Amino acid sequence: MADSTQMLKGILDGCILSIIEEGEIYGYELAEKLQSYGFQTFSEGSIYPLLLRMQKEGLVSSVQRKSTAGPKRKYYSLTEAGQVELEQFLGRWAELKQSVDAVITKGGQ
Repeated sequence: MADSTQMLKGILDGCILSIIEEGEIYGYELAEKLQSYGFQTFSEGSIYPLLLRMQKEGLVSSVQRKSTAGPKRKYYSLTEAGQVELEQFLGRWAELKQSVDAVITKGGQ
């Protein structure tokens, strides 16, 4: 069967937006949070290209802040457009989840 990474491609953006909605977060912290939710295949290095694209699309904004340990960190937060995108994702996810659940449980039979 195909690698689970393929299945996650369309879902990861929504998961990232959902985490950022909780409050400002920097890339490494975001990667750790994803791993704590069971997304073991994603590293800090694979998160940054997604964050850069989301920033270019206006879904997240960033600000650099001093770090207590090392160089400055870039903290990401959700924009108004990101909030709208997250809400749309949650609606699409609910529909998809319902359909997939119906198929794999054979309609509850």
